[in-house]
Amino acid sequence: MENVLGLVALACGLIVALGAVGASIGIALMGGKYLEASARQPELMNELQTKMFILAGLIDAAFLIGVAVALLFAFANPFVI
Repeated sequence: MENVLGLVALACGLIVALGAVGASIGIALMGGKYLEASARQPELMNELQTKMFILAGLIDAAFLIGVAVALLFAFANPFVI
């Protein structure tokens, strides 16, 4: 029983850690592409900025869903009887 709890804790840590790494890499790539695009066409900067912030919110939302799943497994663990 304690082995299962340890594995669930490890899985929760991996869910949060890999989600954070993926979200930060995604936002960094998107920010770099935004800077490249706004340097090439400065007149589209406002439209691109709006789209960038919407996408940044969606990327963060995906990470927060992963955190919610990890918290579900940590506190209301369906695998422990």
